[in-house]
Amino acid sequence: KWDGVPMLWFCTLTYSYFNVSLLNSLPVCPVLFTVGRNQYEKMGSDVTMLCGSLDNSTSVTWKVNGTDVRAPHRVEGPRLMLPKVNSSHNGLYSCFQNPHGERRDSINLRIGLPPREMSITCRSNTYPKGFYCSWQEHYPTFIPTMFEVDVQHNQRSLDVQDDPVHKNRCHVRFPEVFSSFLYHVNVTAVNALGKASSTFSFEESTIVKPDPPERVVATPVRNNPRRLEVSWNSPSTWPDINSFPLKYFLRYRPLIREQWQHVELSDSTTHTITDAYAGKEYIIQVAAKDTEIGTWSDWSVAVHATTWISEITSLLKWTLSSQVRTLLASQ
Repeated sequence: KWDGVPMLWFCTLTYSYFNVSLLNSLPVCPVLFTVGRNQYEKMGSDVTMLCGSLDNSTSVTWKVNGTDVRAPHRVEGPRLMLPKVNSSHNGLYSCFQNPHGERRDSINLRIGLPPREMSITCRSNTYPKGFYCSWQEHYPTFIPTMFEVDVQHNQRSLDVQDDPVHKNRCHVRFPEVFSSFLYHVNVTAVNALGKASSTFSFEESTIVKPDPPERVVATPVRNNPRRLEVSWNSPSTWPDINSFPLKYFLRYRPLIREQWQHVELSDSTTHTITDAYAGKEYIIQVAAKDTEIGTWSDWSVAVHATTWISEITSLLKWTLSSQVRTLLASQ
């Protein structure tokens, strides 16, 4: 899976991820559309580009993106030499044979770095169906890089599916559940300048982490100024709530305080808070976890609710507020 494609240069503009279907809609340019052969070179190295198969005695002129080469360089016969290249040297280099200026070659120079080791993490939010693994490059390569993923379990390679959205993620189905064998994930990054591999091993039970509970709702209890009723749904990504039940962890606090109060629940998706402050606004969140294995999910989206305020209390507050506004206006 590639994170880039050769770039197309025209009218001194660079277009990456070029789509041929756009050709008809592009503006007319005095420079012809030309995609040269790719030449990948390591950042910081000295680079030599050869003008096609011309012999050493041939005299040529070089241009980059249609203009003269301004970076420090040396020309020897059909060769262009650039010292200590960096990203500013990227471009479409064209050579023209003297004296008539006939174009003989075009080279798309791409400056980058070979891959280095990555960090790998795996998680199952759809237990026991499967899991996904993600990898992160800590150092950019600046050129197209492909990732090869191999997952082993009990001396057997498992099928790996690319994620349709995240280019650095893959999905794997569990071949069995309650397995005592380790899973071994190997990710190899490969580009034109080199390759690097990283590995990650884990036990099945350690990567189980549900998504947060959904549709959390908190409502005041009529005539009970210290109660809030909270309800939620189990995460929709959890495939079999009956066979693999979840337990829940609820936290809440009044808006005016920083300290949370916590309640751990077995498999219930409702809870009544009985020690709330009357008339105060509360923040409430819920997390989920498999009852036997794994770790807690992230917290759900926070919801806000205010405990019951009687109509008389509300009227008194409104009246006092109105009187204060009237007093201030008269001063």
